[in-house]
Amino acid sequence: MISKPLSISKYILLFVCLALIVSCSAEDNSPDNVSWIVSEGVKFPEGEKLSRAEDGVILPDGTLLVADQRYGLAKIDLSGNVSAFGRFEALNYEHNPPKAVSGPNGVHLTPDGQYVITADVFNGKIYKTSVQNNSSEIIYAHEYGANTARLDSTGSLWFTQSTENQNEKRLYKALNKAIPDGALYRLPISEDGTFSPPELMLEELYFANGFYIDEKNNKFYLSETMKNRVLAFDLDLTTGSLSNRQTLAIIPTPDNMELDSEGQLWVASPLSNQVHSINPENGETYVVFDAQTPIGRKNMEKGIRRMEAENGFVDLITPELTGEMPGLLTGMIIGDASQPFYIANLGSALIKVSKGE
Repeated sequence: MISKPLSISKYILLFVCLALIVSCSAEDNSPDNVSWIVSEGVKFPEGEKLSRAEDGVILPDGTLLVADQRYGLAKIDLSGNVSAFGRFEALNYEHNPPKAVSGPNGVHLTPDGQYVITADVFNGKIYKTSVQNNSSEIIYAHEYGANTARLDSTGSLWFTQSTENQNEKRLYKALNKAIPDGALYRLPISEDGTFSPPELMLEELYFANGFYIDEKNNKFYLSETMKNRVLAFDLDLTTGSLSNRQTLAIIPTPDNMELDSEGQLWVASPLSNQVHSINPENGETYVVFDAQTPIGRKNMEKGIRRMEAENGFVDLITPELTGEMPGLLTGMIIGDASQPFYIANLGSALIKVSKGE
């Protein structure tokens, strides 16, 4: 079932409510709504040794595997040492603009924790990297950029196409003007272990971005960035069918998302320079990580008004918006309850936040 889109007047009302939530979040110190600000974190690793660290994963021992434009993936050990991971060069991976431009983007562990799936948002390649063997393979190459990719427990591959881009320039065009050419695809796994041709699961999305497959609760969540909404669906994992489409929450420019150890959905918001926590049961939202600046707040409000007219916000992404962040905030890396979390971004370092500090 496809729900009817909200009217402009309802969107304006929801954005007003959002502004109130954001303004009050810093004062909400209730035990259920624990939050952090950017000054409570530290840049990690020291020396800003990364390149476009858009997303990443944390292993049980605390090691990080992070998107890195130079290598494909970078490994960060507990001491902050950085090295290339996955041997992407064996697959002719190259980032050497203008000759070759690569954009490792969404980075996610497989359900068994043995592999990392990395999508390239510029050239559409999707990589599978063995954590144990430090080796990679290209498991699919899409004709357009692939923003985020995940394997489910059946072995099927899901990925989002933000827009019909084959390069960086065309991608940013879709952030300057709302274009309904985003999509979600699924490649079912065959009995022989190979992927069947991709199935178009959702289309006419306005910049499809991060998503999360909640197999435990048979739910599927997806960020539709240029409509400022997080969508929720009922999921039949066996068939891959999505139904009962709903808008779970309205937040500015939702991006990557993850479930935390308590089952709350964390969603990055680049335009607000924040991470929002959403209750999947009722859509209640609060800011769990805040790096917003006063000028950034004004830029966010200006960007929202533009997006109501289906225009974009790329020129509003300034140092005044990103503030103390190393780059544009795009995601978060969450482990178990005992581990710190990390804020990913398009810069040269992560922000590490120790929960007990």
